[in-house]
Amino acid sequence: MSLRLRRRPWGRSLRSRLPLLVGVTLVAVCAAMALTTVFAQRAYLLGRLDDRVTHAAERSLGRASLHPDLGRDLTFLDDSGHPAGMLAARLDADGTVLAAATVGQDAPPRNLSPAQTAVLSGIDPDGSLHTRTVPGLGTYRVTALDNDGVRVLTGLPTGDVQDMLDGLVLVEAAVAAAGLTVAGCACAVVIRRHLRPLGRVAATAVEVSRAPLSHGEVTGLTRVAERDTDPGSEAGQVGAALNRMIDHVESARAALRRSEERVLRSEERMRRFLADASHELRTPLASIAGYAELMNRGTDRIEPDLAWRRVTAESARMTGLVEDLLLLARLDEGRPLESSEVDLVALVTEAVWAARAAAGDHDWQLELRLDTQPLVLGDEARLHQVVANLLANARVHTPVGTRVVTVVEARDGLCALRVRDDGPGIPPDLLPRVFERFTRADTSRSRAIPGAGSGLGLAIASAITAAHGGRIDVRSELGCTEFVVELPLVGESGVDTLTWGARASVG
Repeated sequence: MSLRLRRRPWGRSLRSRLPLLVGVTLVAVCAAMALTTVFAQRAYLLGRLDDRVTHAAERSLGRASLHPDLGRDLTFLDDSGHPAGMLAARLDADGTVLAAATVGQDAPPRNLSPAQTAVLSGIDPDGSLHTRTVPGLGTYRVTALDNDGVRVLTGLPTGDVQDMLDGLVLVEAAVAAAGLTVAGCACAVVIRRHLRPLGRVAATAVEVSRAPLSHGEVTGLTRVAERDTDPGSEAGQVGAALNRMIDHVESARAALRRSEERVLRSEERMRRFLADASHELRTPLASIAGYAELMNRGTDRIEPDLAWRRVTAESARMTGLVEDLLLLARLDEGRPLESSEVDLVALVTEAVWAARAAAGDHDWQLELRLDTQPLVLGDEARLHQVVANLLANARVHTPVGTRVVTVVEARDGLCALRVRDDGPGIPPDLLPRVFERFTRADTSRSRAIPGAGSGLGLAIASAITAAHGGRIDVRSELGCTEFVVELPLVGESGVDTLTWGARASVG
């Protein structure tokens, strides 16, 4: 499992290209605005100029109509009020220029040359506006009008309009350049500032991608700093998502590691279980085989009755071991147990009496502390086995004269069974594993403790208790060992005649 993130294509390219893209966008927007402004201003100025041209043509036609018989008369240009640079011409019926002159600044009108007048020929006197470039004078907007055969052409120069437009373009270019420079610098600063968290997030992702996720311990991976996980920004959302992904990776790796450890522990327990079970079964089998061989030989070294008793004892021991293993296997599979109401007082009393009969050299005591009748729902035989195993454990692992107290409590919906002795206690290194299978203080299997079992008694007690929805626990120190079994009560079905603190002694 690895994260492969390349910082260069994402972080650096974005930081370098985004300001460029923003700059190009700003240039395009400014250019579009400038062109729109120039074209709109040009259209407006040309419209104003065309109005002036039309007005001047109407005025000139009115003055020329006073002398319709003079086809070349341009005396109306002598009147005051004509703008400097205005030109006027008289046309014949074919549109040929008969006479043309231009108005000067504080000077009399000046006639146009043939080359200049040739440019003005061919314009219909219909009032439409035309643009003509007159040699030596520049570009003009001209129009021609007709009034009862009197035809006059009038034009005004476009130089002022063009100069104004050129100035407007220069001003807009300068303003746009300055604005773009300022905006570009500001955008670059702002963009780089806002992309810094993304760069730090990318650096964190690169560092995580270099971690050995496919093997080894996966803990303490670098996280995105809290300042770069603000949900109000896109970079913060990416940082927060990366942190969550890292958390998931660590959790998944930790779960996988725990699973592997459980598998290893399970395999180890299985190997130990098979070794212990094989040894426990081999010992009685070897005894049975030995006695059988002696009986077959007919030797005088052993009496037949004694041999048969030993074979029977070892066979019973092996049968008990196999039955215990079979019971644990069934409990592991979750097979249902018998279910009925069980009175724990009667069950525990019977078990304590049986323990006293088996080991009269111990001091057996029974205490009943009851608020309600201790009825539990379960398998009576298996619950009896739990109590018997706990009492047998106390009998086998404590010296003669040890006091063993069995307490039955019932209150608050639970029934608690306590088996307490004042023996030497359980070794501290053995206490965490006391409910595991084949756990024994005699680890050498040498049977140093007379009457010691196979190490399955407490494991069976724990499995049966768990199958009944209860729990079992132990605490032990020098001079005091106590096993506690808690089972849920059936309900408030009755009240025992004994009260809290009542005590009965066996013996």
